[in-house]
Amino acid sequence: MKTKVLAALAATMAVGATCAFAANPFVDVPSDSWAYKSVVELADAGIIQGVDGQYFQGNRNITRYEAAEMVAKAMAHMDKASVEQRALINKLADEYADELNNLGVRVSALENRVGNVKLTGDARIRYIHQSEGDRVKDTAKQPNDKGVTNGATKNDDSWSYRVRVRANAQVNDRTKVTYGITTGVRSFADNGPASSENNVTTDLANVDYNFGGNNWDLLVGRYEYDMGNGHGYGFLYGDTFDGAQLQYHNDKFAATAGYGKFKESVMAGYDKDGHMDGVKTGYGELDGFFGGGRMAGSAVGVYYNDYTVSGGTNTTKVGAEKLGDGFRFDDSWGAYASVNFGKWNALANYEKYNSSNDKDSELNGGNDPEVWVGRLTYGAANFATPKSWDAWVEYLNADNGFAKADGTFVGSTYGWRNDSLLNNVKSWGVGVDYTFAKNAQFQVMQSFATSAKDGNADPGEETRAQFVFVF
Repeated sequence: MKTKVLAALAATMAVGATCAFAANPFVDVPSDSWAYKSVVELADAGIIQGVDGQYFQGNRNITRYEAAEMVAKAMAHMDKASVEQRALINKLADEYADELNNLGVRVSALENRVGNVKLTGDARIRYIHQSEGDRVKDTAKQPNDKGVTNGATKNDDSWSYRVRVRANAQVNDRTKVTYGITTGVRSFADNGPASSENNVTTDLANVDYNFGGNNWDLLVGRYEYDMGNGHGYGFLYGDTFDGAQLQYHNDKFAATAGYGKFKESVMAGYDKDGHMDGVKTGYGELDGFFGGGRMAGSAVGVYYNDYTVSGGTNTTKVGAEKLGDGFRFDDSWGAYASVNFGKWNALANYEKYNSSNDKDSELNGGNDPEVWVGRLTYGAANFATPKSWDAWVEYLNADNGFAKADGTFVGSTYGWRNDSLLNNVKSWGVGVDYTFAKNAQFQVMQSFATSAKDGNADPGEETRAQFVFVF
């Protein structure tokens, strides 16, 4: 699409009032022209350059890229603009976002416009099918009334949806505020009128402050905490968290420390009678980044968590520690390596969880479980790039000790597997992600060759397919 130079100037001259008056650089703009003052001020600000540095050519059509170039230069003067002027420049930046990206104005720079509030979000429609698991012969270890490893997920229980909306506000060049709400996972099997579904919750509410030459970052409030800092598999937890986090980072290294409380799953507390009040953790992580060319973006890291159960009527004190009947770990540590090579990525992740030293305690069963995860991915499905795709295969090996007595997984994994495929299991999985339209993606996952590590009651295989739309 083309537009007149004068029309583009009328939109971008919002910063003209802030530029000092200067000599007219264009021979074809007379001093008595209605546009003379605006043209001179914009030229002095460097927003327009004309043709060959001498001619304005006000009646010539321009391309979208030329208009985007003017917008990019206007954005450089945002600090001098009024609130109304910033709003106009932001509107132009949204209109020419694709051209600005191609010109090298990074999306992050657009998102960091001072005074800008941007709404984003996603919607997901999901289908899950899992066959019933094998029968557990030891009646003392049966996780449910049917005496099987897991019940079947089928029919209405297979379908669900979730919608999330985020408001991102750039307070100043160092401070960002984020607020988000979610419907949670709404199952098609739920009965009752829609008017009774009043469980929209706040899953993000935080302030992010950047300081120290942009190398230090302080995050306070409710945020998503992923064990492994977003680089690992996120086996135990990758969900809502209330706390504070301080991070130092540069191109080669990152050090992160934080403290807070888990807000999802068994770890957030459970049972209306207060059987467990929840789990708090102090955490630390060290990450190293390496590689250039085809290996760019590779990373290795180690992380540590120290857990404390807040309390509740069904907690037991062992030494100085309180252990919940669903969560019985004192601390854990993990390590990961994520290596890129062209279109390939290889991820390896190991975690070790330490329980109480009381080996006779029925509460912890003497288990100090470990988990190994490996994943190999080819390609990259990008929401902004239609027809982009990736395919992956993974292997997971998790000891017994990550579930309550009824089989419920104690964490809120960042991964895709159901409860019975995360505890006492060896399992393979494959998946494909395909962007079939801009901001719209189809994802499918399948477990196979799954078996129990302790005993011979294998869980059922899981099939998962979902449409995800971002906006």
